Amino acid sequence: MGVGLGSVSTAILGKLASSDPDEVSVSSITLFVTLLCICVVLGHLLEENRWINESVNALFIGLGTGTILLLATKGVSSRILEFNEELFFIYLLPPIIFNAGFQVKKKQFFRNFMTITLFGAVGTMISFCIISFGAKMLFDQLNLGYLELQDYLAIGAIFSATDSVCTLQVLNQDETPFLHSLVFGEGVVNDATSVVLFNAIQKFDLSEINSTMAFTFVGNFFYLFVTSTLLGVLMGLLSAYIIRKLYFGRHSTDREVALMILMAYLSYIMAELFDMSGILTVFFCGIVMSHYTWHNVTESSRVTTKHAFATLSFIAETFIFLYVGMDALDLEKWKFASSSPIKSVGASAALFGLVVVGRAAFIFPLSFLFNFTKKSESSKLNLKQQITIWWAGLMRGAVSMALAYNQFAKSGHTKQPGNAIMITCTITVVLFTTVVFGLLTKHFVRFMFPPSDHINDADLSEPSSPTSALSLPLLSNGEGSEVNGEKRNIRRPCSLQMLFSAPTNTVHYYWRKFDDSFMRPVFGGRGFTEFVPGTPRVDSDNQLV
Repeated sequence: MGVGLGSVSTAILGKLASSDPDEVSVSSITLFVTLLCICVVLGHLLEENRWINESVNALFIGLGTGTILLLATKGVSSRILEFNEELFFIYLLPPIIFNAGFQVKKKQFFRNFMTITLFGAVGTMISFCIISFGAKMLFDQLNLGYLELQDYLAIGAIFSATDSVCTLQVLNQDETPFLHSLVFGEGVVNDATSVVLFNAIQKFDLSEINSTMAFTFVGNFFYLFVTSTLLGVLMGLLSAYIIRKLYFGRHSTDREVALMILMAYLSYIMAELFDMSGILTVFFCGIVMSHYTWHNVTESSRVTTKHAFATLSFIAETFIFLYVGMDALDLEKWKFASSSPIKSVGASAALFGLVVVGRAAFIFPLSFLFNFTKKSESSKLNLKQQITIWWAGLMRGAVSMALAYNQFAKSGHTKQPGNAIMITCTITVVLFTTVVFGLLTKHFVRFMFPPSDHINDADLSEPSSPTSALSLPLLSNGEGSEVNGEKRNIRRPCSLQMLFSAPTNTVHYYWRKFDDSFMRPVFGGRGFTEFVPGTPRVDSDNQLV
């Protein structure tokens, strides 16, 4: 067995050293797919491990593979594939963000929507300003004066982007549903805001700064935010209407599955074509598709799409972290940084410090503002939750990497020392935050919220599973409060009694009334699609029962 694996590895490495580009391409893909398989197997074996999650596992495998490649090529290269920001933004990011919207607990997300928007949009702008101006001041002290104003603003956008992918893996949706919904939703809006800011910086002529530029910048940002969201909603509704009216399932379930996948991807591509935020567009397209379109397809198509979207997202996430691990050992960038190691280490430490301060600068003040608008103590963010939200958002990931390559490198390479230092600083911060915070966050959450406290977190949100949905009848349209004949003692906050006494005052009540009267009769959805025997039952968040 060992001899067989050794001969295969030798053959692949020999192909990688070949001068024929076709052989190199085939060998690179073969090795990368092999590594993806290894990540899946090791992830399964380490499923019960409390320290290692999927992203850290892929990072370590990437680092190990990069080391082997460096030794095999005698220090020439540690990578199998060249990094291309278009590969990331066009092919890898869309399935991750779409699946996040498709699988999101909609009641929790929209109940906390204003808070998510406050942290994700306003908070990112605050963090962007602190990191940009802080980098300008600190880098001047390190004599990194060869960066222009546009570079400093780009640094602010790059390091304001959190890693929502890793957050999904370290915060359990069933144990801490409120925190998961808030941190993940904020992460998606944060990533979209960071990308919009970065693109706006690239388009603005910063050589002539005037008083109207700031207003124009903010106006463009909100315009892109609203239009991107509307485009995603419209594409989701269009897919629901087409599938409901034409009923593809009577001839072929393959066509309706294909149409869902293609229209989801089309929403992202159209947003990029019109210079909008593809992240926001495909996220809200996923939410709308799960609410309407998914209920209009046949039983087999529901099961297929549910697992297909999750599988594509999982492969893309693993691919990204695997590549980041290998690219971290690219010697070309480190050679330039090693010529001034003090500057490189100082810049990395400064950027990490700014990330920590920048996040704290908006989490705690905005949480105070949020609590100021709430009358009930049970609906406020306590100090433990605020610290957890701050901690979970410190991880930086693939979005930061892609934006850094876009700004400071060309096709993964850079010849300027200043740009090389910024690339290595980004890699250092991404690796440090992903590994350290990825390893510690699960234990940090358990320390802050012991198992006995998880129910307190659940009280702040909507039910997160079919079982809990049956246990809390408030917004379940008459569903019972007993499960399998057993009564469960769940502490309800006093706000529930208020909602029971005056349910017509809730936003959810008015939305359901509008949805049932106008939207679902046209676009379909749960309860408005003809039931087919054998079709799986679902709860209010589209979880198969």
